[in-house]
Amino acid sequence: MKRDHWRRVNESLDPERDFVEIYRNLVMHEFPWDMNQALSFALFRTYAVPGIGALLCRTGEFTERTQKRYDDTALLLEVPTRKGFEDAESRSAIRRINQMHRAYDIPDHEFRYVLSTFVVVPQRWLESYGKRPLSAAESRASVVYYRTLGRHMGISDIPEDYEGFAALMDGYEAQHFAYDEGARRVADSTMALLGTFRPAVPARAMELLSRCLMDDALLAAFRYEVPSPAVRSVARASVRLRGKVAGLLPASAKPTRVADLPWIRSYPDGFRVEDLGTFPHGCPVPHEAAPASSLNKEP
Repeated sequence: MKRDHWRRVNESLDPERDFVEIYRNLVMHEFPWDMNQALSFALFRTYAVPGIGALLCRTGEFTERTQKRYDDTALLLEVPTRKGFEDAESRSAIRRINQMHRAYDIPDHEFRYVLSTFVVVPQRWLESYGKRPLSAAESRASVVYYRTLGRHMGISDIPEDYEGFAALMDGYEAQHFAYDEGARRVADSTMALLGTFRPAVPARAMELLSRCLMDDALLAAFRYEVPSPAVRSVARASVRLRGKVAGLLPASAKPTRVADLPWIRSYPDGFRVEDLGTFPHGCPVPHEAAPASSLNKEP
């Protein structure tokens, strides 16, 4: 397939109507590695808001069961991308997300901020490190996709466009980023998990690379050591080079799915979407009611 195949496909679609297909093409075909990294960093940024990071620490899910919580988050969020918002399995995934959130007193402004990171961080990542930036149509499709997800989650006052999401994220972080001991534990646990993703790469090197890719405000919120300018420059240049090389390769015909990633390890025998995540007030799902889902077995 020609290198620009998915860009041409996306440019032929209407971002207001075909936003799921466009976003799916970005995540699963055009930028699978970049989007995975960017969305992981997006979630990581949210820990630097004490209201979010401290709550995640109190649940114990991100410090005691880090691998499972990481896997569940990625798997649940992927379902609407693959199947669209009207699919029954997508409705089950969003229902699970909403059930978990309703167990806690989470203010709406935190939901809006988290949603903004999903829109803004990937676009900025691709501008800095991707083989190309998003086109205007692709950027708009991402906005419509997350506005739709936000409505399904009952989030109010969602920004209308990318500029609104960017202003929300930047302003919120300037006001709310701060150090919290619990949030730091969540960040440390996540960084430790990241160090296991590439067994051939020393965990210390992965941790240093991650810090090099963080901005100073995020580092300060966790009281992480700021890498030297020289080390940061080399690290960022290496990721940019990876993007340039990716731009020389043929387009990918086979979709990359979350369940196919080697660092998603919690469900080697399959899973049901209804069983993913946490059940703070007891699990209402009869586990014997159905066999493990073929979700991670589809061609």
